[in-house]
Amino acid sequence: MSPGLLECETAPPLASILVHGGTDIVAVLKETKILVVDDEPSITKSIQYSLEKEGYNVIVAHTGPDGVEMAKQHKPNLVILDVMLPDLDGYEVCRMIRAEMPVPIIMLTAKGEEIDKVVGLEIGADEYVTKPFSLRELQARVKALLRLVARHHASKPAEPERIEMGDLIIDIARHEVTLGGKALTLTLKEFELLKLLALNANKVLSREYLIEQVWGYDFAGEGRTVDVHIHWLREKIERDPNHPCRIQTVRGVGYRFERRLRAGET
Repeated sequence: MSPGLLECETAPPLASILVHGGTDIVAVLKETKILVVDDEPSITKSIQYSLEKEGYNVIVAHTGPDGVEMAKQHKPNLVILDVMLPDLDGYEVCRMIRAEMPVPIIMLTAKGEEIDKVVGLEIGADEYVTKPFSLRELQARVKALLRLVARHHASKPAEPERIEMGDLIIDIARHEVTLGGKALTLTLKEFELLKLLALNANKVLSREYLIEQVWGYDFAGEGRTVDVHIHWLREKIERDPNHPCRIQTVRGVGYRFERRLRAGET
């Protein structure tokens, strides 16, 4: 178990907050199941109390294997997962849960090094929170991820159901991406980021805009988060990630998605 106590704060009621995109989070709170996996009872009790007070349905697991089994059994809408579990570490638990379902995952870690955050993002985590953290911060991350999911499922008449760019096909309606006929496994944030770039093909989108649209206006992270996700997207959709053809970097500004590739590029 990693050290780190919660800093107790009183967060504003989520019942007063509306999800961007027109979906009222109040309507889904009681239907929202959140799985918390941490071997420290004081941590899980604090998180459970905090989130249940806001109306969420919270279930708790104290070991990695139990966390995986409870995820399969309860099909949670969001998972809060500690990295340093004693029996099966959080990274492996994240991989196992991600292989079963595309549920959003927030990882808790006492490690502040960038490499640990990158590893978490690489294996499929959507967010990370470094201990010690405040309950207000955790609630904000939970709210932002749920808002992202709600926005993804919200009806958007102007948005196409399918985007085809050569052998890359983004099926927005089915939340699937294929490259050369082969299905790709993307996290929720990777999918939303790719979709946003593709819908704005040939336009330069700043890091700030990408963070606001994909992570939410109250995201407490930094621009490096976008760069890490772009890196992993390139690993999945580029023939040569070190010399990308689809997602271009515009130095000092952000990124541009190329609608058409040059002859011989896939």
